[in-house]
Amino acid sequence: MSETSLTNEVEELNLTYLLLAQRMLQTDRASAMFRLKIDDEMAELLLSLSGAQLARLARTNQLLCRFAYDDAEQLRTVTHPPREHNLSGFHSSVIMASHSHLGTATNES
Repeated sequence: MSETSLTNEVEELNLTYLLLAQRMLQTDRASAMFRLKIDDEMAELLLSLSGAQLARLARTNQLLCRFAYDDAEQLRTVTHPPREHNLSGFHSSVIMASHSHLGTATNES
């Protein structure tokens, strides 16, 4: 696969991600902010971007979206067959929420 092809795929993914983020924020802002792990200022900025600005931002050579799991153990926990199959989605949400950059609790002694 050529470098140009990869760059084009990254650009396409970025634009899709940005458009999805805007649609999520327009539909249910609080839920979208939680799922995207962004604060109110970032939400407002994303919503204010025009199509041309989104396209320009998407053309970066880096992925704009971030992998939700910080380490292999988190991914392994979610992807291996759970004991209670009905709880797998809930378990995944709990793991992702516990690593949210918004409102992370700190232990103060």
